[in-house]
Amino acid sequence: MNDSGFDIREKVISSGVCEALIGDLSSERDLRSRAGARHLMGHPAVARLAERDELLEIAHRWLGARPIPYRATLFEKSPRQNWLAVWHQDTALPLASRIESSEWGPWSTKKGVLYAHAPTWALSRIVALRIHLNASTSENGPLRVIPGSHRGGVLSDEEVSKTARERPFVECVVGQGGVLALRPLLIHASSKASGPPPRRVLHLEYADSLTLAPGIRLVVA
Repeated sequence: MNDSGFDIREKVISSGVCEALIGDLSSERDLRSRAGARHLMGHPAVARLAERDELLEIAHRWLGARPIPYRATLFEKSPRQNWLAVWHQDTALPLASRIESSEWGPWSTKKGVLYAHAPTWALSRIVALRIHLNASTSENGPLRVIPGSHRGGVLSDEEVSKTARERPFVECVVGQGGVLALRPLLIHASSKASGPPPRRVLHLEYADSLTLAPGIRLVVA
């Protein structure tokens, strides 16, 4: 497995499936924020997509086990709905219950779901697949990643910023239906869109088990 922490595969999902999903998700106005929509795993079309053989095969290569999809987020960016993401790692996981452990936290609640920032060992059991419902171009705020930056484990904000200043990044331009797989600890960011093409990405997260340890269980959201 490529240890850069990310990989791009083009033409995994057909354009027809992508366009149908855009239509299905356009009605989820109550779940939306400025950047998209959270907690979409309960949406039937999203749940069906997450279980497609093509995606399970990609996730299996990263996890070495039967992957279980547990969280889905829609990211939507356009000149009208424009935003940026600073350099960061994805360290918060949705959990079934609060635990008393110095490894986990700080804690928060998002849309009624309990979250905690997780330790490196837990995040190493997860991979995200970003399905590009639209093509991601240099003009519409594509994801930027710093190859290999996940190997340092969970970093402080200062360490993330220092890494971003000192190491080169890769701009992940991906066609419609392409999939970008990445480790949650890979340092990544995105700029605002500078051109008109919209950028919709369905971010699916998979784990090798919903039970990460005794008393620590992921929530499907």
